[in-house]
Amino acid sequence: MEHPASATLLLLAAAILLSSRTARSEEDRDTLWDAWGSWSECSRTCGGGASYSLRRCLSSKTCEGQNIKYRTCSNVDCPPESGDFRAQQCSAHVDVRYQGQYHEWLPVDNDPENPCALKCKAKGSGLVVELAPKVLDGTRCYTESLDMCISGACQIVGCDHELGSTAKEDNCGVCNGDGSSCRLVRGHYKSQLSTGKTEDTVIVIPYGSRHVRLVLKGPDHLYLESKTLQGVKGESSLSGSGTHHLENTTVDFQKFPDKEVLRITGPLGADFTVKIHYAGGADSVVQFIFYQPIIHRWRETDFFPCSVTCGGGYQLTSAECFDLRSNRVVVDQYCHYYPENVKPKPKLQECNMDPCPASDGYKQIMPYDLYHPLPRWESSPWTACSTSCGGGIQSRSVSCVEEDIQGTITPTEEWKCLYSPKTPILQACNTFDCPTWLAQEWSPCTVTCGQGLRYRVVLCIDYRGLHAGGCNPKTKPHIKEECLVTVPCYKPIEALPVEAKPPWSKQAQELDEPTFIPGPWSPCSRTCGAGTQRRTVKCQVLLSFSQTVDDLPDDECEGAKPPESQPCYRSPCKGEAEEEEPEEEAQPVQREELHDWEYEGFTECSQTCGGGVQEAVVICLNKQTQDPSEESLCVSSRRPPQLLRACNIESCPPRWETGAWSSCSATCGVGLMSRSVACTLLQSRDTNQTITMSDGKCRHPKPSPVQACNRFDCPPMWELRDWGQCSRSCGGGTQKREVLCKQRLADGSILELPDTFCPSPTPPSLQSCDKKECPPKWVPMEWSQCSATCGEGAQRLALVCRKQEENGEHQTLSPAACAHLPQPATVRACSLGPCARTLKPGGTKLGPSILAQRKVYIQWRKEKKLQFIMGGYAYLLPRTSVFIRCPVRRFRKGQIQWLKDGKPLLSQPHLVVTPLGYVKIQHLRASDAGVYTCAAGPARENFVLKVIGSKRKLAVPDGSLWLTNGDGKPSPEALSLQDRAQALQFSFSQYDSIVQRLLELKGSAREGPDSRELLDSAEKNVSTLEEDGIGEAPVPLTLVTETWRLDEVIRNLSLQPGEGKTPHGDQILAQLLVELTKNHGESNESTLHHPSRPTTESSSHGSVAHKPKASQDASRPGGSTGQQKEHSRAPAIIQKTTSRDKERPPSEVVAYVGRPVLLPKQASSVELKCEAVGSPEPVITWSKDGIELLYNSRVGMLPGGSLRILAPREADAGLYTCTARNRVGSTSLSSTLKISEPPQPAPDDPLWFALVHAAEPGVHSLLMSNNDSRTTLQTGAAALIGCLVKGHPRPQVSWFLNRQPLSKTSGVPYQLLAENQVLRILNVTRTLRGEVSCWAENEAGTLQQRKILDVQVTGVKATSLRCLDGMGGNHSLCQDKSNATQRTAACQGQHCPPRWLASPWSSCSVSCGGGVQWRRVYCQQGTVEEESCTGAGKKPPDTQLCNTLPCVEWAMSAWGLCHGHCVGPRLATQHRQMFCQDRNGTRVPKTECSALPRPTSYRNCSTEACALQWRVGPWTQCTSTCGSHGFQSRHVACAHQRSGKTAREINCAWRPRPSSWQRCNIVPCARGECRDSTRYCEKVRQLELCSLAQFKARCCESCRDT
Repeated sequence: MEHPASATLLLLAAAILLSSRTARSEEDRDTLWDAWGSWSECSRTCGGGASYSLRRCLSSKTCEGQNIKYRTCSNVDCPPESGDFRAQQCSAHVDVRYQGQYHEWLPVDNDPENPCALKCKAKGSGLVVELAPKVLDGTRCYTESLDMCISGACQIVGCDHELGSTAKEDNCGVCNGDGSSCRLVRGHYKSQLSTGKTEDTVIVIPYGSRHVRLVLKGPDHLYLESKTLQGVKGESSLSGSGTHHLENTTVDFQKFPDKEVLRITGPLGADFTVKIHYAGGADSVVQFIFYQPIIHRWRETDFFPCSVTCGGGYQLTSAECFDLRSNRVVVDQYCHYYPENVKPKPKLQECNMDPCPASDGYKQIMPYDLYHPLPRWESSPWTACSTSCGGGIQSRSVSCVEEDIQGTITPTEEWKCLYSPKTPILQACNTFDCPTWLAQEWSPCTVTCGQGLRYRVVLCIDYRGLHAGGCNPKTKPHIKEECLVTVPCYKPIEALPVEAKPPWSKQAQELDEPTFIPGPWSPCSRTCGAGTQRRTVKCQVLLSFSQTVDDLPDDECEGAKPPESQPCYRSPCKGEAEEEEPEEEAQPVQREELHDWEYEGFTECSQTCGGGVQEAVVICLNKQTQDPSEESLCVSSRRPPQLLRACNIESCPPRWETGAWSSCSATCGVGLMSRSVACTLLQSRDTNQTITMSDGKCRHPKPSPVQACNRFDCPPMWELRDWGQCSRSCGGGTQKREVLCKQRLADGSILELPDTFCPSPTPPSLQSCDKKECPPKWVPMEWSQCSATCGEGAQRLALVCRKQEENGEHQTLSPAACAHLPQPATVRACSLGPCARTLKPGGTKLGPSILAQRKVYIQWRKEKKLQFIMGGYAYLLPRTSVFIRCPVRRFRKGQIQWLKDGKPLLSQPHLVVTPLGYVKIQHLRASDAGVYTCAAGPARENFVLKVIGSKRKLAVPDGSLWLTNGDGKPSPEALSLQDRAQALQFSFSQYDSIVQRLLELKGSAREGPDSRELLDSAEKNVSTLEEDGIGEAPVPLTLVTETWRLDEVIRNLSLQPGEGKTPHGDQILAQLLVELTKNHGESNESTLHHPSRPTTESSSHGSVAHKPKASQDASRPGGSTGQQKEHSRAPAIIQKTTSRDKERPPSEVVAYVGRPVLLPKQASSVELKCEAVGSPEPVITWSKDGIELLYNSRVGMLPGGSLRILAPREADAGLYTCTARNRVGSTSLSSTLKISEPPQPAPDDPLWFALVHAAEPGVHSLLMSNNDSRTTLQTGAAALIGCLVKGHPRPQVSWFLNRQPLSKTSGVPYQLLAENQVLRILNVTRTLRGEVSCWAENEAGTLQQRKILDVQVTGVKATSLRCLDGMGGNHSLCQDKSNATQRTAACQGQHCPPRWLASPWSSCSVSCGGGVQWRRVYCQQGTVEEESCTGAGKKPPDTQLCNTLPCVEWAMSAWGLCHGHCVGPRLATQHRQMFCQDRNGTRVPKTECSALPRPTSYRNCSTEACALQWRVGPWTQCTSTCGSHGFQSRHVACAHQRSGKTAREINCAWRPRPSSWQRCNIVPCARGECRDSTRYCEKVRQLELCSLAQFKARCCESCRDT
């Protein structure tokens, strides 16, 4: 039993070892080394350290190479206070005795013998000791070098911090630089004592200079002054030899008796001024040399604006001179100062390649005088020179051309290229001297007496002094002439003259003229067959005076040159062995003796595994040389037999087997091809039988089962959306649909195009619908007047039977036509008011009451003064002045008693109790917090005042009522007996936690983006608020809300786990905060500034009481009570708490306006009460969702102003607003009406049974319940867990595992279906063990269900795959499988065998989140439906999954600032963020919303910054006075209308740009008049171009005198 466990441990150890190593490289695979391990930690944290990596030898033999390699690390400078690394190692030995005593050790640097040994010297003595054989890795070998010690050896380190690198810094300090970033400065200075000065400046060395060396020779002294770039000055007197530090720069100064030497390695940290102090006596000389950085360098600019707005253009870069010290751009002259600076050439790139729209089909060229122009000079090749020597002229044509987007070059006007000098069209050529004849000296006369001949050599010499051709033969001097020797000849007359005939006289006669002299022929190039012979042929002449022959160029000899080569032929060739001398008869004998057959190895194995064969290789071998020969040399009859042997008989490992690619899923755009990829094992080579293995058995990587195909753009096609709803339900209407022209591109994206791109005709977007005839119906008319003038009466409704025609008009029919239809209610109760009655004497007298307001105030920002009314809560900032009023009825204000925390309230210096019924507190402080009570007889009302302290925390003052038990309730021991009951009844801390969290939410919204994003998302979810965001509305000074609203929030938070401190709880608070900031205007107006508007009365009979109707009647003009008429007063709507009427059935809901109303689905009626007071009596009107409400038989207003809705339905949900108006003013109050049903279990949902039926075999299915039932699952299996609920609105379902959100649990692969109501576990693991719960929630309530899961570990069982349409899997796996229902052969009538038939699929049960489709599957034989389909195969499924995509929607942030591109006069664009979220508000990838119409993220907005216009300058002078080439330009800029400040031209692009150039002086030049027609004639004259016709014609006057 221990063997499996030990094997598991070995495998685990091997896996850990392999995981710590990287994959073996190709180089390692060819050797015996394992892969390199990971890099160790760096030996140093700064200053340059070393790290190493190890590898091991996998063989028992010795592996070649090293098992360790190093690299540098931590190549950052150490802070100055860290000290020297070698010194730290020496100081580590201060607590170790050496020779019996302690020493303070200092490092010994730059040891030439062993720089990597730790040698230290004792301070105060000359003791030097080697404390360690090697220093720590990363220690520098030498102080002035980057070389470092690694494992006790000094390793070379380049300036690039790489080991073994030879990279060096140049003199400018640039690693591997070329020295171009600095320049060498050298010179000398000589002191001048005669000037009378005591000191003088030698040289100013700028910041960043390097390798500074100054040598002073003489009695004077050097000193330094410095000035940093920030202007900080310093100095160093250089008082003695040694190292000095000035402005982070080390200065080495050495003073000798007769000289001073100053060295600075650099770079200098400031500008150094070297000065000399005169000591008198002889003059001094200072020699200096240093490398000064070039601080002004050329820097390439960004690309200029494009030359065109559309259609394809170009843009260029330029270069600007940049000051490296000040980091700013300077004039170009600074960069021209350095000859080393080479201005970079401009770069060109394409831009604005989009085609121009149809309305703007032109290409506008940007002004050439503002930007780099597009056109360029194009020149043709130079013509041949006019002369071959002596100076000639060659010309070419130069034209201005431009290149379009297709690369086509076309000529254009010359003015477009005049920004740069025109390339020259003429140039001199062949300016060298022409060859000339050069005659040599004459030879001696050929006779010794009398008349003879003499010769000379005449050569053609070029400008290089070489023999050449090209001289004029007609001017060649003669090469022989007669000569006369004055010695008389004593020979007979007939023999005269007698010529001397020296030995070379014959050659002189033959070579007196240059002649071709051929040399001997060379041997034939081949020994047999046709070959070639060659010889030399030279042009030579006899130099008679020197008796030598000289070579001349070939053109000096007259006549044709003899040939230099000729064909030759010796004898015919006798085959390949023509060189062999043995006779033919002897050859077979020699072949038989010299060559024989031999075996030489075997061929490669026919199979790499599983058993193959090898064949022996037979060759013909030369016995003497042992070299292979041609097989024809061996005797074929003696060839040995074929030999075979088995090889690679070991079994094959599993390998990947791939199938054929399927057809492409798309014909264009981009599609996918799939293939089957399986890991197979060959069992037998004979039968080729294979078995399928798991993918882990085969070597990775696995071949891809899919690949892209047809990756090219689709042609534009029409996309047809679904038809919309018909405009009429009957009588003929119309319906619309969207018809879009779209193109799928090769990258898979969809491009929307104009309609003109798609083929015509355009599909229709409008069609008629619902032409059926409309049935008659009852149409209500007006209600009659009330049957009673006072008290209860009745009203009747008149009904008319009408029918709608096809033209939309209504036709009135007889009542009999609608007799079969149910009639709406035609009678209703009414009341014009109570009948007047006389008060009986001795009636019950009403007691005093206090008009209170149940509101909560939260001061958001500083405010000087605030007024409040009793009955509420106030959370205020310190130093705010507060007025607390106590409005009473039937009680004198001067008799009001005030208490604080149950004790009488006394006036203080900053707190005044007035006899007018209010308390005034100046500059609120923490001690003023408490419970203020107003007592008017038996009536009492409280007002809770609390102070917001620092860090947005509530301040807790010292007081008995504020002592709590820890749960927010006051301690009973701290209260008096008479006030304890009241204090406990009034829970004054119930809103503290909500206010505290709102304050924290406000602070976090300022500090972090997460809470701000939470506020934004909550703002979008508030349906009853305005559409604008928080940022666009004024921020309130004080937030005001009703107490019932906070009670509702507390109740919702109490339902959340963890006291509501969950993401959903934060969402509730964020939504509340948005509501408060949105509704602050109304609240402040109705509560803070109008405290006289009461909402509830507090009397001795109860804390809350409705206003009696008698008071309302008394307020009317002409009231019957006889009370005095009140003053005019604006209307106010009284807010009351709904009390349950026991006599009213639960289906009849009554609520007061001002609070949200949640109706149960079974409600039969709802009544919204709106009671208003004011003088005169206000008139009440109702509206729904901002539109005036239209009354009918089901929705109507009762006489008292209440709104009643009978049989409410979902269409009645909305925002109902009650508005009370009179001549003084108006006020309104709203309620949100929602039809709701709390979540309830729905175990019989057919969706669940369809999902279970469509699942694979072996998948567990279980339903959640309200009890803790247990279920056991097996590892490796799949499961479906249902949380089926119903309710209205649709409940949102969240899943939890062990009370943690399932989305935050790793190791559980799952998928949510059916709008999150079904959890699909793809693979059960141990992580799933425990409690799985689901939380269903809507506005009507919540529901929690759970299930306890036990996971049993079992063997792995492979589940079979089923091809289910709509499962969201890889459908390509099903494409190659044919449907069983399609295999039936064609048949007719009764001869058809039984077969399965299916009806079309129904529509999906849900639109998203995973639904089900149904269809009817039945068996049919021939034309008769049968019950049994034996032999027809398995029954096709009748249910399938559909719409499995998650339920998502687009969500938007608030609009951003209006600072986009200008698109019109004072119009710009603003942007908002778009993100995709699910129904729970969780953000998901945007790709999941790609199928939904995306809202616009840009819109136009108004801004003064876009008050721009085109501003034009004056026209320049015309370039020509006549002709067709003249043009002029002007400056065109985009500028602000008022300030005149220029802006980018793209901001004015919404208006056509004025032309920046135009033709001018387009008049023909007079033919008889000679004048200049262009202003460039002066340049033409200077360049001497008047000889060309085109320039002479345009510059007639300037070229007249040339």
